[in-house]
Amino acid sequence: MYTIAQLLASILGTLAAYGLLLVTRYSYQQWTSPLQYLPGPPNSSWLYGNSKEIQSSPPSVLHEKWIEEYGITHVYKWFFTHRLYTLDVKAMNHVLTSGPYDYQKPGFLRRVLSDLLGAGLLVQENEQHRNQRKILNPAFGTAQIREMSDIFVEESLHLRDIWASQIGADDKRVRLDVQLWLSRMTLDVIGRAGFNYRFNALDSVEPDPLNKAFSTVFGTANRITLWNVLQNFLPVLRVFPTKSRAAMQESQAIMGRIGRELLQESKKYLYATGEKGDSWRARDLLSLLVRSNMSQDISENQRMTDEDVLAQIPTFLTAGHETSSSATTWTLFALCQDKEIQHKLRQELLKVATESPTMDVLNSLPYLDAVVRESLRLHAPVSATSRVATKDDFLPLATPFTDKKGAVHDSIRVRKGDTLLIPIRAMNRSKTYWGEDAQEFKPERWITPGGIPSATSAIPGIWGNMMTFLGGPHSCIGYRFALVEIKALLFTLVRSFEFELAVAEDDVVGKSSLVVRPHLKSEPEKGSQLPLWIKPYVPS
Repeated sequence: MYTIAQLLASILGTLAAYGLLLVTRYSYQQWTSPLQYLPGPPNSSWLYGNSKEIQSSPPSVLHEKWIEEYGITHVYKWFFTHRLYTLDVKAMNHVLTSGPYDYQKPGFLRRVLSDLLGAGLLVQENEQHRNQRKILNPAFGTAQIREMSDIFVEESLHLRDIWASQIGADDKRVRLDVQLWLSRMTLDVIGRAGFNYRFNALDSVEPDPLNKAFSTVFGTANRITLWNVLQNFLPVLRVFPTKSRAAMQESQAIMGRIGRELLQESKKYLYATGEKGDSWRARDLLSLLVRSNMSQDISENQRMTDEDVLAQIPTFLTAGHETSSSATTWTLFALCQDKEIQHKLRQELLKVATESPTMDVLNSLPYLDAVVRESLRLHAPVSATSRVATKDDFLPLATPFTDKKGAVHDSIRVRKGDTLLIPIRAMNRSKTYWGEDAQEFKPERWITPGGIPSATSAIPGIWGNMMTFLGGPHSCIGYRFALVEIKALLFTLVRSFEFELAVAEDDVVGKSSLVVRPHLKSEPEKGSQLPLWIKPYVPS
């Protein structure tokens, strides 16, 4: 019989051997990697590579510096692994559209997302991804978003009224953290439009159970520790309990319970009304998904299980909440930087006779559209994402590169397991494609003939010749939802208020945690925030 000490020693020995095996495998892959011959920055640390300097820099800023020094195609070290970085449009088209399932999210990232979200669309690959996307697509069509647009406007007006009420009778303006308020508002929107659920985040000081559970799960995920990293690379370590993991599992149980209740309510209503249901219970994303999943066009082996459907609820929350609030926050920041643009936008919005425009009215406003496009180009909510090659391949290049030995190449040899970064922000701000004024906020470029360089036409984005919503089968399925929501917010708020930065412009810096949010250099301990002075607009 083995003693506890002997069993523990055996377990630790097995873990150590497994860890050594992984390190050996990764080291061999890097020592023999064809990527090591590409140009790139020097290694800052034998252990961390360039990862620490990347993490300590604002999103994409360091990469943009490296582009100037080493070209649009280069490599850097992430810990002890090589990572390919390229802005080459031919290579990006190959990865995103020609062979989208040959380049997949890294295994550790899929494990993290699966832990947080379940087996939803953001996690799946291959046939499972194709099937889920096919079933989800009808819920995100133009007609469906048009039906939801009144929710966007209603919640925007509610936010406007709350802000207006905070300006005292004797005060001309009020200082507010717009990041906080916009996050609450977009949570209320995705609750109603996503699954007919009332978070009441704008009105409640105490978050409701689903909001609290969601915040706990993602708050735990955002606290990166050495143990978290080890668990991702050594999944067997997950059997060891921790307080944070217990809290996350408890919150996930709450999310699951509430999600099942919402799913059963949606099913019950749709079974009772069939195609005749016209209340919001039949028009939210979850109900549209359930209806699509029941369609005769979907074969039995392609249908989602209840667990698959439930996994879409946290996916909706993640993709439809912080991305829109981040995009709107950065747009207000840009409007504070240029009062003339803010004034010009306001004048266009005030010409609309109603405070409750339809989606078609919002989409008919050219300068509002230009401001949204320019903000999403310059301040994409997600700065980058990554892919791992699932097979040996050659990436074709539009712009050849010269390797460290002086040889010129018009393709890049990648091996199965190699990682490459999809540079969303850097590609959107690249002078190679957007011209010398690429890093300036200039909405006029979108409404001036010839304002958009022809080189951008090759960028494989699903919208606006930019990478903000990616491209191909993994492009953002909810981009229409996001665009109309952002436009509704800006329409309502810019018509009603004048905005001014409440801090020095250079005190504001972006930091990435799932999405890029503004932080203050002077108050890092307070997390994401954007304090603005807000005063009611009074026509002169």
